[in-house]
Amino acid sequence: MELRDKRVLVTGGSSGIGLALAQALAARGASVVITGRRRTVLDDALCSFDSVTGVCADVATSEGRAATLDQAMQALGGLDILVNNAGGVRAGRLENTTEADIEQMVVVDLLAPILLTRAAMPALRSSGDAMVVNIASGIALIGAPFYATYAAVKAGLAHFGEALRRELKGEGIHVMTAYPGGTDTPMMKSNRAGPELGFSRESASAVADAIVEGIATNAFEVIRGGEARAQMIALNRNDPAAVDARFQGLKSALEAAVKDHSAL
Repeated sequence: MELRDKRVLVTGGSSGIGLALAQALAARGASVVITGRRRTVLDDALCSFDSVTGVCADVATSEGRAATLDQAMQALGGLDILVNNAGGVRAGRLENTTEADIEQMVVVDLLAPILLTRAAMPALRSSGDAMVVNIASGIALIGAPFYATYAAVKAGLAHFGEALRRELKGEGIHVMTAYPGGTDTPMMKSNRAGPELGFSRESASAVADAIVEGIATNAFEVIRGGEARAQMIALNRNDPAAVDARFQGLKSALEAAVKDHSAL
C-alpha cells in the first residue's frame, strides 16, 4: 500500500505505540487523526506534529466512537486506514481482579475495536484501497500467567482480524494484526518485570516502524521479539508443557513484578 496521502485514524494515538505510529505514518506522507481520552495528554501529543488532528473521545463508549468517526471524517474527508490501537491492561491473579477491571478490558481491548471497525466499514469500502490494523499483543500468542483476561481479549482481537480479513478478501479492505512484545510506553510503567522474566522492552518507535512497514507491504501480521519470540511461539505450539514448566519456575517473581501493572 502506498502511504502518501492515505487518510488514517489511530485510536489511542496520544502516547506510546499509537503516538509513534502516528508520527511514522505522518512522516510517510499520510494524513492522520489521533484519538485520546485525556485532553492534556492529547494536546501535548499534538504539539509534536505540524498538521495532525486530535479527537478527545473514549472509543470504549458508543458516544465516543461516534464522535471519533464523525470528527475524523470531517478532518480527513474519508478513511483509508483504521488503526485499532487504544487498549488497557490490569495484571494479577484472576481471583484478585475486580469484575469492573475485567469488564473494562473486554470493552476497551475487544468490543470497542470490533464496533468501531463495524461503524467505519462504509468509509473503508468507499476508499477502494483500505486497511484495518489491529494492535494485539505478544501475550495473545503465548498466554502468560497473571494476564488471563488480557490474553483472552487480545487473542480475541487477533482472531477477529483473521476472520474479517477472510470475510473481506477481494473487496478492497485488508486486515493486519500486530503483536508487540514488551514496549517502553506509559502503559508499561507499572510493570516491574524485566528481561529475566520475559519482558524485554524495545522502543515504541521501533515497533511503529515495523508496523508501518507491514502496512506498506500488505502483511498479514507483524510479530515483534525476533528469533527468541519465534522459538517460544514454536515451543508453545509443539510442547506447551515445556512452556508451562518455564513459567512455573518464574511464577513467584513474575507475580510480584506485575501485581501493580494497571493501565485502564
